[in-house]
Amino acid sequence: MTTDPLLRRASGLWQGLAANPAAAFPSPGTATVLVSPGSGLCPRGWVGLLTLGGATLATAPDVRRAALLRDTLRSHPEAAQDADLLHAVLPATRFLGPAVLAYLAPDALVPDATGPTVRQLPPDHPALRALAARATEEERDEASLDEITSPAFAVLRGERVLAACGYRNWPYETAQFSALTAPDARNRGLARAVAAAAAAHALAVGLLPQWRARVPASRRVATRVGFRELGTQLSVELP
Repeated sequence: MTTDPLLRRASGLWQGLAANPAAAFPSPGTATVLVSPGSGLCPRGWVGLLTLGGATLATAPDVRRAALLRDTLRSHPEAAQDADLLHAVLPATRFLGPAVLAYLAPDALVPDATGPTVRQLPPDHPALRALAARATEEERDEASLDEITSPAFAVLRGERVLAACGYRNWPYETAQFSALTAPDARNRGLARAVAAAAAAHALAVGLLPQWRARVPASRRVATRVGFRELGTQLSVELP
């Protein structure tokens, strides 16, 4: 069991989502593979690999695919975080990720004291939909701003939202973050400002902020706010 309180709390989240009473992260550098048809580590029917602190907890929907994944990780342990290698050694049909998972400790938040004014908007505000419409489909999928349940923390120019961040309430008192900046307003520190405001809101109500990202720019924003990268999530569809 880790003594790192942030890693311990993040591990507890994913052990619960694995939906198997035996779910636990093994020693760093090793993997545990469980059968769990209702796993929250991946889309239903897929194989999910969740790595935190160098240890991998994986789930499969049935015994056959669990055995296949177990054998693969035994011979190629590094494949748990490497989609290209996993694709080379498994008969996979589709992949999601890997996405990097970062978490924020209560004492690690870096406030943006000199940044722009940040306002709160309801999560269904029309200006947020307009912001999403200006992004590409890939950017909208990465941000998932339409899924937030918290207020949206936004920088506005008039009635137009330039950047926004909020979070979706997840199980085990977790806040899954979403952030998006308009294409013509990037590289100005706006994402950091709205993310810091959303993080302060989540921490104030006792939630664990989680930032899940594949795009390097998104990962940089999280790091500047104080999030610490602890692992990766990878989902695989096996025939």
